[in-house]
Amino acid sequence: MTQPPAPPAGCPVPHGPAPLSGPRFQTEPTRLYREMRRDHGAVAPVVLDGDVPAWLVLGYRELHQLTNDPVLFSRDSDLWNQWDRIPDDWPLLPMIGRKQPSILYTVGPRHTERAAMISNALEAVDPFALKRYAEDFADTLIDRFCSKGGTDIIADYAMLLPALVLAKIYGFGSDTGFALVGSINDMIDGRERALAGQQHLASSMIQLLVDKHAEPADDVATRMLADPGGFTDEEIVQDLMVMMAAGHQPTADWMGNSLRLMLTDDRFAASLSGGRHSVAEAMNEVLWEDTPTQNVAGRWASRDTHLGGRHIQAGDLLLLGIAAANGDPQVRTDGSSLTGGNNAFLSFGHGEHRCPFPAQETAEVIARTGIEVLLDRLPDLDLAVPAEDLTRRPSPWLRGLTELPVTFTPTPALGGH
Repeated sequence: MTQPPAPPAGCPVPHGPAPLSGPRFQTEPTRLYREMRRDHGAVAPVVLDGDVPAWLVLGYRELHQLTNDPVLFSRDSDLWNQWDRIPDDWPLLPMIGRKQPSILYTVGPRHTERAAMISNALEAVDPFALKRYAEDFADTLIDRFCSKGGTDIIADYAMLLPALVLAKIYGFGSDTGFALVGSINDMIDGRERALAGQQHLASSMIQLLVDKHAEPADDVATRMLADPGGFTDEEIVQDLMVMMAAGHQPTADWMGNSLRLMLTDDRFAASLSGGRHSVAEAMNEVLWEDTPTQNVAGRWASRDTHLGGRHIQAGDLLLLGIAAANGDPQVRTDGSSLTGGNNAFLSFGHGEHRCPFPAQETAEVIARTGIEVLLDRLPDLDLAVPAEDLTRRPSPWLRGLTELPVTFTPTPALGGH
């Protein structure tokens, strides 16, 4: 990678690459991105674990340019010019894989075929059944704590519901979702248990396909196996892993971040007594201001090029700064909050590698249903700690709360789930 250009005259100390880690990603990401943009422009040099260099694309227009050109900015990780520096136990390997036969790293016509397979398999899910599963699992989880008068919404609810619903529609037995949650979280957080989490998730998906070969059913995994594209079991396992990880954790954080906003912002107080419109507005605002998907790895330059005034060398890794781009002052000139129907955020990505539309719909149904059922069952939900005491998980990739302690009037369990 090239080094940043010399600082302007009058600036005594050059600003070096910023580490893509540290507490500021939890405590003040907006200010951190603003400082990075001030010091480096729309494309900033960063370093990953082990001092591995990369570029973080902070600009909204630059991110559009990158995601609209999948040939120049490829998803093929074999292009990376840093592989000789990456050890086998690098904790970010689950996030930045090599020779991984999943849709994430497939390019060209084959990517288009795989995206269609996934979209078709998800689109065939009955929307009424999906909502019913979300409601049933939500009630089951709430029954566990509703008589106690208090709980941690993250650990006891948001971090469980998406995996349970996704496991159900993918074709797992009803008890498997609980076991998958820990593995997914370990894998995404990119720390010492990341590789073990990835391995457990993979073995679960392999067993799922064994079961579906033996007994096909009306579920996502069976439909993927029956796809006329002729995909191997290994390819389908990898894609199911991507779908589960990308579908669970961001959706859990979308729920948690939306509930935090509704419990701490007077504009959404009406939602706590059943205002459906405000739930949708809160969820939309979170995708702009507090998006679960902060940064995404990545794209690799297929040749030397320029982006945002930077010279990008062939093989350089570029990270998609989703949160920074959503807040880019070049497109958010007045700095005001965005709610309602403005969906120009980049929280689901952009271009041919964006999150498939049926997957977005699935995530929205799960998150919105989870919030609505919770507020219906516990209408006087309130924070149990001062808002400023809430903390975030230590991840530059996904932004979510470590806990969301709440109180409420104890109510009896519904039972019968």
